[in-house]
Amino acid sequence: MVGADDQPVTRPALDLARRRIHGLYLIVDPQATRGRDVVAVAEAAIRAGAGVIQYRDKVKMKGEMLPEVRRLRDLCRQAGVLFIVNDHADLALVVEADGVHVGQKDLPVAELRRILPPTMIIGCSTNNLAEARKARDDGADYVGIGSIFPTATKVDTRPAGLETIREIRAAGLGLPLVGIGGITAENVADVVRAGADAFAVISAVCAADDPAAAAAELIARAEKALM
Repeated sequence: MVGADDQPVTRPALDLARRRIHGLYLIVDPQATRGRDVVAVAEAAIRAGAGVIQYRDKVKMKGEMLPEVRRLRDLCRQAGVLFIVNDHADLALVVEADGVHVGQKDLPVAELRRILPPTMIIGCSTNNLAEARKARDDGADYVGIGSIFPTATKVDTRPAGLETIREIRAAGLGLPLVGIGGITAENVADVVRAGADAFAVISAVCAADDPAAAAAELIARAEKALM
């Protein structure tokens, strides 16, 4: 597929991603919510202004995930925010999610693009410009970049850093860039100044005493950094 720095790529999902992937991108993980309902945590973040919710569960079987995923899908539809499922394209299709997010060791973006509807967003985790460019060329609609900072949420991360965001932004791939990994209220300003369209967090909101307040603070600091 020809890339945005060669000639424009046009896909319904890419157009949707460009318009709506920005600001707080919350990844809700049942293992990170301190026993609280994932839907309640997501709803609190949406009230504060989160624009994207991703469901991520590395423990349960897909049949066990399905009821939670459906409830999150309903919440996001009612609120008008994007709903993404991590890893499982079949689960995303079953619940009619807005998209699916995959890593470098999951089903390849090019294969997903062949089987998913053109309106479904595909996001891909990347660690460097080469991976980001390949994801774009294979049909991704946005790329995650990380790990920007050290994180305890995922054990097999590779360090990227703010300079990686700057490099990928300068390459002009034409996709939304989502920074991820160790992002907190203290460093989110650096992430958006480096060129990220959105900042993905798990524990900074899911594990907070007050998820709505934590989400609001992240958003406020990111917006202030761009003024």
